Amino acid sequence: MKVELFDYELPRELIASQPISPRHASRLLDLSDENKITDRHFCDLPDLLKEGDILVCNDTKVIPARLYAKRGEAKVEVTLYHPEDMLNWWSFIKNAKRLKENDTIYFYNDNISAQDSKFSATVIKKDSEDGVLLQFNCKDEDLSEYLQIFGYMPLPPYIKRERPGEDSLWHKFDDKENYQTIYASKEGAVAAPTAGLHFTPEVVSKLKEKGVRQVFVTLHVGAGTFLPIKTDNTEDHKMHAEYGIISQETADIINQAKQKGNRIIAVGTTSLRLLESAADEKGVLHPFAKETDIFITPGYKFKMIDMLITNFHLPKSTLFMLVSAVAGLDRMQTAYAHAIKQKYRFYSYGDSSILKCVNKI
Repeated sequence: MKVELFDYELPRELIASQPISPRHASRLLDLSDENKITDRHFCDLPDLLKEGDILVCNDTKVIPARLYAKRGEAKVEVTLYHPEDMLNWWSFIKNAKRLKENDTIYFYNDNISAQDSKFSATVIKKDSEDGVLLQFNCKDEDLSEYLQIFGYMPLPPYIKRERPGEDSLWHKFDDKENYQTIYASKEGAVAAPTAGLHFTPEVVSKLKEKGVRQVFVTLHVGAGTFLPIKTDNTEDHKMHAEYGIISQETADIINQAKQKGNRIIAVGTTSLRLLESAADEKGVLHPFAKETDIFITPGYKFKMIDMLITNFHLPKSTLFMLVSAVAGLDRMQTAYAHAIKQKYRFYSYGDSSILKCVNKI
């Protein structure tokens, strides 16, 4: 398909730079009835669901994977996105042209300069598509602590924050808390599963009272989710792989619910992609523990889900293609035009929507 089919114009002022407080006060565009568009708030979600529904949430936890470093006086910005092992990470680097293989870079923050830093990495390999492979110069068991000290949350590029030490805005926003779901538990993501950011203990409690069951899968979201499509046709786009886990217990719960005719509702495109990766052609979910690079575009027949809860996505992005596959391209174009007219807040820290899946096996 032509990538330009998934383009739309978004006023810059509708891009959210921080979340609403409380989280459940965000707006919810209700597309659960395929013939209606209804404006709601996320706290209304329990009223839209019913006893026996299964909410499938991604419990991955975002690590502070954005780092700032110097090689001499040259500054670089590093976003880790995929580990080869504990100490070797593929990364996207701004100003990577300033680096060559075997260079050592030294990380800094608002309090520790590069000159005084004991945290460094060596450039192992550069690749035009995959970025830069870095090897951290520390022990395996120390890397997590170093990331907590020197790392910042890897916010997408449309959310602007200043560099450390440059009248830094990082301290004005609590991104380490805001850019994390309340149920995040398994470290490994370098981007948040943002559909889950709207959940609060109050909403979860009301869902339980309603008889809605919440189950968890894990997909460690990679920074590749932010990469623009550079091809003219979707068939030519390469997806970056992400590691996912579905336990036998979770697979059994979902399969039993489907057999009873209960609805399966994916919370976020990450949960949806993992479910579809682990399902067979008969719509049976299997345990899963490996990478997936599934790319879903209109024409795909969904095997697992009945509904999707998701934020608003960038034009010409793989995620806008995915939601168009769920609800139909015409439907999503109409819905996004409505959301823009009603001044919904877009992208990671923005508002939410709930979609009915109209393309199932």
